[in-house]
Amino acid sequence: MNSLFLYFKKREFTRLTPNFLYQGMVYWPHVQRRPMKEALDQKTAGTAVHPSSPDVRKPSHAFNRWFIPVGAVAVHICIGSVYAWSTFNRPIQSLFPNEPWWFSPPYTTFTTALVLLGLSAAFGGPWVERRGPRVAATAAALFFGAGLIIGGTGLAIKEPILVFLGMGIIGGIGCGLGYISPVSTLVKWFPDRRGMATGMAIMGFGGGAFLAGYLNVFFMEQFGVATTMIALGGTYFVVMMIGARILRRPAEGWKPAGWIPPTKTHRMITARSVNRNQAIRTVQFYLLWGILFINVTAGIGILAQASPMMQDLFQKTPLEAGVIVSLISVFNAGGRFLWASGSDYIGRRNTYTTFFVVQFFLFLLIPVLAANGNWPVFLASLFIVFTMYGGGFATIPAFLADIFGPENVGAIHGALLTAWSAAAVAGPVIITELSNRAKAGLAAGASKMHVYDTPLQVLAALLAIGFVLTLFVRPLRNSGSDG
Repeated sequence: MNSLFLYFKKREFTRLTPNFLYQGMVYWPHVQRRPMKEALDQKTAGTAVHPSSPDVRKPSHAFNRWFIPVGAVAVHICIGSVYAWSTFNRPIQSLFPNEPWWFSPPYTTFTTALVLLGLSAAFGGPWVERRGPRVAATAAALFFGAGLIIGGTGLAIKEPILVFLGMGIIGGIGCGLGYISPVSTLVKWFPDRRGMATGMAIMGFGGGAFLAGYLNVFFMEQFGVATTMIALGGTYFVVMMIGARILRRPAEGWKPAGWIPPTKTHRMITARSVNRNQAIRTVQFYLLWGILFINVTAGIGILAQASPMMQDLFQKTPLEAGVIVSLISVFNAGGRFLWASGSDYIGRRNTYTTFFVVQFFLFLLIPVLAANGNWPVFLASLFIVFTMYGGGFATIPAFLADIFGPENVGAIHGALLTAWSAAAVAGPVIITELSNRAKAGLAAGASKMHVYDTPLQVLAALLAIGFVLTLFVRPLRNSGSDG
């Protein structure tokens, strides 16, 4: 019996189920024992997590890796609601009517939240890798939920500093931590389908914006903006906590049963992993930073002016333009899954090459379509652009894992997301400032047909630069340099 006791103690079994007792009796008389993990690997694609992981104390049971995307989507669909912030703009402005636009709570809060998203992801990335996805996602739930509740309280008592502190700073930090923690985990659980896995999670981010756009308006009509924000804070906290409980890391060295790691050089696979400090010293990191920055700048620039553009170029009503903007969220979310999944087959570099080439021609084509009044093709072009905008976000984590290895992808991804923060400022400034200058030079009552020509040409030039940057991306050398 002592041998049986030592057998169970060594494997840290928490309970003696009949199945475990049977295996104990089978292995007890033998010195050589077959590892439980190997047996479980043959039954399911995902198994026990690493014993040293802070996410799970006693990894004694099988775990199916397909639960991980469920937890990831639960987290991302909540933090993705930040992209529906525009639905709060007018209700909040009505509470603070005397503030200038550049200092108004809606403007400063949303901009700060996006900047803090990138910064918290960058500086919090190493902590996420050390503590694990469950702890990080729990912290994200606390920050994001508390941020909304504090912001809603500020609206209730008409205190703008609480709105800024709550949703802008605290909520922005929650967004950053919540964005990277599920993504890095999915990359580790799905080495055979990195693009598809990250696409599923980040699709939740885009889908969250679509759902929140309708939920925000519905609840504000019923209860007002302050109560709505407080209630959403509590709801998002609960949903994110459920998702956090699902997230965990796989065992060290784990891989899906029957999967052989790819070695083809044309797929841009590096045969080792590097940490964040090593990665940010490589040329590859800054090439990928520039690629993400340009793709996001182009997409978010169009997104910032999508409604005015449709009204100016095609005389659409605000309501009609608003419906199209809602549909844009659908294509944004769908593109995240479709393009990221497709990158598993055509490669990450080929995917981004496609993004830049197609968008380059579409950005030059849009003024021509407007001049000819070709609304259907304009609309199709707009939808294609936003599938690639979303696809760029979803494909970059898999690209990072290919180039730098999957072990520290969360920390590296966080550092790279500073490109998102920079693009969130650059894109709207380029298209808004240049189009406003063109409008200012028009005579009263003149057509606005060509006011977007110059900003679209500037963005097209940036996309051409992005194409060139993509051509220079290659795997790391085995020697440890960036080549």
